[in-house]
Amino acid sequence: MIKKIDHINISVTDLEESKKIFIDLLGFRLEKEEILKGKWMDKIVGLSRAKAKYAKLVFPNARINIELIQYYNPLGDKDPKIDQVNRIGFRHVALEVKNIDKEYQRLKNLGVHFFSNVQIHGKKRLCYFSGPDKIILELAEYN
Repeated sequence: MIKKIDHINISVTDLEESKKIFIDLLGFRLEKEEILKGKWMDKIVGLSRAKAKYAKLVFPNARINIELIQYYNPLGDKDPKIDQVNRIGFRHVALEVKNIDKEYQRLKNLGVHFFSNVQIHGKKRLCYFSGPDKIILELAEYN
């Protein structure tokens, strides 16, 4: 029986820059950083001589962690269409906020690219923005 969703793992091209976005802009905390390599790594990912560095990020009171991973061997292929919302596969990570208007303006002032201003859908207010390597992130506030 599945107990819970444990983490979301996001492959990035620049771990340090990606950490800055999640830590400095979004308020996550770095819990662990590690180089991943060896036979166990090769077996789990199905690659030969795989080597990557990963960072485990946590957020206060969150029940799920985000792991950022940068592969050094083999290098990953960047998806030029990852920021298209109708792309099949991984869609986005939603972050619940207390005051979406304030958070939207704060991030916009820091140069974050938003797809639109804050929208309303039923009792939810939301907006999408570009994260590291153009992955889609969402701000969400529930009334």
